[in-house]
Amino acid sequence: MASRVSSPLIHPESTDFDLFKIMSALTDETRLTIVVTLAASPGLACSGFKQDVTPSVLTRHFRILRESGIIRQHDVGTRRINTLRKEELDHRFPGLFDLVLSEGAKQVAPYNAASTA
Repeated sequence: MASRVSSPLIHPESTDFDLFKIMSALTDETRLTIVVTLAASPGLACSGFKQDVTPSVLTRHFRILRESGIIRQHDVGTRRINTLRKEELDHRFPGLFDLVLSEGAKQVAPYNAASTA
């Protein structure tokens, strides 16, 4: 099945993770909220996020998280599923992501999922 978009999804290899690119991606409150939400609800589709930004802005936030290596996305039919790359991040930067999730949960609350199906 062909992707619903013309360009392929870019996911860096774990050996190419850049700590500063990852940390920069997490400085935005919307992106941090997406990460905290995915930690609480793994495998959530983009449409499952109830957000206060436009769909195009949300798409940009997902792209930044994906291209920095924080999330992995794949298409299932017309839905784009999101998962954290926690295991890969933990392997590359031990303990970092646990700290991010712990501190992030103090800063932001997960989105209430609009739909997990």
